[in-house]
Amino acid sequence: MNTSEKSAPIDRPASRTRAKVSESNSLVRSTIVTYSSLQSPHLPVPKRARRILSCERMSGESLSVDVPPVVIAPREREHVTRWWKEAIVMATFYAIYTATRNRFGSARVGDTDVPLHAFNNAVRVIRIERALGLYHEESIQDLFLPYRALIQAMNTFYGTAHFIVTIGVFFVLYRKRKDVFPLFRNALAATTALAIFGFALFPLMPPRLLDVQCPPAGFGAACIEHEMRNYNGATSFGYIDTLKDFGGPWDFDSGGIAKLSNQYAAMPSLHIGWASWCAFGLWPLWRKKWVRAAVLLYPALTLFCIVVTGNHFWLDGVGGLLALAVGFVIGERLHTLNQRRLDRKFAGHIAAHPASGA
Repeated sequence: MNTSEKSAPIDRPASRTRAKVSESNSLVRSTIVTYSSLQSPHLPVPKRARRILSCERMSGESLSVDVPPVVIAPREREHVTRWWKEAIVMATFYAIYTATRNRFGSARVGDTDVPLHAFNNAVRVIRIERALGLYHEESIQDLFLPYRALIQAMNTFYGTAHFIVTIGVFFVLYRKRKDVFPLFRNALAATTALAIFGFALFPLMPPRLLDVQCPPAGFGAACIEHEMRNYNGATSFGYIDTLKDFGGPWDFDSGGIAKLSNQYAAMPSLHIGWASWCAFGLWPLWRKKWVRAAVLLYPALTLFCIVVTGNHFWLDGVGGLLALAVGFVIGERLHTLNQRRLDRKFAGHIAAHPASGA
């Protein structure tokens, strides 16, 4: 073989690593184009994309890449949110909800009024449950009444977990699931708003008040004669107001709470609606079976709590689940409409201010 042939330079292909990096950078650049031209400014650009974007701006290289755009569905997008703004909005919404809820039910019962409407609705619920063969609330409460510490714990759970856990999950979703946070926020708000219609249209006396004195001594229906009280030889419905008899963090009959609260706001049960909302939000965050079991245990424990304390019939819980289902439908629709509005607004901004070098 000729020596000149041996010493001739060999054209080697570019480094595979360099080719991969170039290909990867092109992919990231296409992502930048997709994000900047199609998505709203509420969709953050990944850190690596920002670094490449910065380098290419410094070098003056065009960012235009001929790559088919990929449209990201609204529910899969991350959103830039402000925690203080979310907190103010939700606090304001809950204040309005509370004020509206308490304009109905027991808050409107005068000293000489008889809460016949709320009592009759309770009788309707009992008849439905008996027709289904599932009226066991009084038996369940009676079974656990000997365990005073448990009842007191359930009273505390009823009055605190409903708010503490929901606020905690709201914060977790804000931090860990920004892609679906707007959907869950809207669903929670819609579910809570829907409950107001239930409280107004179907005031329901909870089991714990069925044998309590009528106004002005209480908000119960002991003065109302009804055949249901004598069912199977009984002389009463048999429920105990555990919060009053066993104690808890607060009492419905104490001062301002009795005047401001709506004790007939039982259908639907927001305790069940909110607890299920928490479970749905937390479920995808963990893969361990015992953690997921704990997540599912929360709404189950809440159901046990509202029944054993006499604050709800189990059918109220079904109402809470239905309200949550409709709330998610409304929340999804609101989220999609809002995202489309932001996209149109951002598209107009891009048209008016085209990117330099594009």
